Amino acid sequence: MEQEAWQVLIVEDDQRLAELTRDYLETNGLRVSIEGDGALAAARILKEQPDLVILDLMLPGEDGLSICRKVRDRYDGPILMLTARTDDTDQILGLDLGADDYVCKPVRPRLLLARIQALLRRSEGPEVAPEKQRRLQFGPLVVDNALREAWLRDASIELTSAEFDLLWLLVDNAGRILSREEIFTALRGIGYDGQDRSIDVRISRIRPKIGDDPDHPRLIKTIRSKGYLFVPEACTL
Repeated sequence: MEQEAWQVLIVEDDQRLAELTRDYLETNGLRVSIEGDGALAAARILKEQPDLVILDLMLPGEDGLSICRKVRDRYDGPILMLTARTDDTDQILGLDLGADDYVCKPVRPRLLLARIQALLRRSEGPEVAPEKQRRLQFGPLVVDNALREAWLRDASIELTSAEFDLLWLLVDNAGRILSREEIFTALRGIGYDGQDRSIDVRISRIRPKIGDDPDHPRLIKTIRSKGYLFVPEACTL
């Protein structure tokens, strides 16, 4: 029996862009609906619970950041934000509010599709083979990739799906510097363009959650011009 096509909701007031995007995605096997009014978007997301939301930031009625903030606690699917190419602040705010990824306008259809497919695969939850089911512990920090959960001193850590993926990648490579190129390839299947700051934002959000000092980090260290390093020994200090 074939799996039912993924349902995507595009929240975009540019009707022509939304329709062109819908047509392209539907030719690639997705089911797509459109909402052009920001004031109606949050209620529709919560009611329909689509598999993924493409959310433009600049909308009439209510902006994308407000919509993301409103639905994030009650909508578990991925949120992919569309942002202005030059507006770095909005990209960071979107990630802070729980968006899973962002794509800059003008949208390149093939890139958009690749990001959507990556988010949808991740939202399914990986089927972890028994030999790869692992629980790693570093002092009071425990990370379990089969359950996709983490704990600090036996208290559950609230992590978005994207944050967990990044944390697991770091702890699974404890003691080894991971370049941004490696991280992007592992998590997104695409190369690092030298400008995307989503990894840096997620690192800054993960640090305090795992008991690291954001100002003087010991657990996840930034190695200048090289990347990030998870230091297992620091967990026992």
